[in-house]
Amino acid sequence: MKLKAVEILDKEKFRRLTGIKRTTFNRMIEILREATQLKKKKGGRNTKLCIEDMLLMTLEYLKEYRTYFHISQSYGVSESTAYKAVRWIEDSLIKHPDFALPGRKELLKSDVKYEMVLVDATESPIERPKKKQKYFYSGKKKRHTLKSQLVVDKKSKKIICTAFSNGKRHDFRLFKESKTRVHPETSILTDTGYQGIQKIHAKSKLPKKKTKKNPLTKQDKKDNRQLASGRVLNENVIGVIKRFKIIADRYRNRRKRFTLRFNLIAGIYNFELLL
Repeated sequence: MKLKAVEILDKEKFRRLTGIKRTTFNRMIEILREATQLKKKKGGRNTKLCIEDMLLMTLEYLKEYRTYFHISQSYGVSESTAYKAVRWIEDSLIKHPDFALPGRKELLKSDVKYEMVLVDATESPIERPKKKQKYFYSGKKKRHTLKSQLVVDKKSKKIICTAFSNGKRHDFRLFKESKTRVHPETSILTDTGYQGIQKIHAKSKLPKKKTKKNPLTKQDKKDNRQLASGRVLNENVIGVIKRFKIIADRYRNRRKRFTLRFNLIAGIYNFELLL
């Protein structure tokens, strides 16, 4: 896939192909050109592909999650060249403030920016590990997974911070171990997987869970539906991120790189909210 073949596409088809808007693509090119100049000052080698083609290659890898072999054949380079190009693009973009997440500290600032935040977790399947298989096995998904926690501002729809763990870990345990703390005046909206969060944060709202002895009343069901309608925003955000198949499909790469790629895609999502 070359730049000349992509330039003729309209806005909608360009986004369907790359997963991002054209304005986002242009901004990425500017950032990568600055990174290239710094690289040349340090005495780096010239690349076989231009910056535009390397960025397209990276976006194609994240969006479609094809193997390095198939991508390298499309661009006429070796697998190692494709791997190095994708890795350099990801490292260069994630370091730039435009694609960085606000972070956990934003949730505790004295000037309260967020009236309500949504907390939820999603799972991405991985290949069966050679070691510690039980550590990554998710009883919910019935397969080995990596768990990702997102904290989203309800008003702006922006992803504030993330946290990651193995698939076996419970959602609420991940929340506690990630040390995600929210300002006392900010409300938290979660699902039933966060039973006990009200002991940590008083202004927490979550659906009421039915039991055999205490079934839900009509009012309880009505309240649960109202909470679910507010919480659906978090599911929509997760759905947008999982348009990139590298997050939705079975992850084949080293698990250490998953966090960087998830945060980069989340940063791209935040950036495009402002466009």
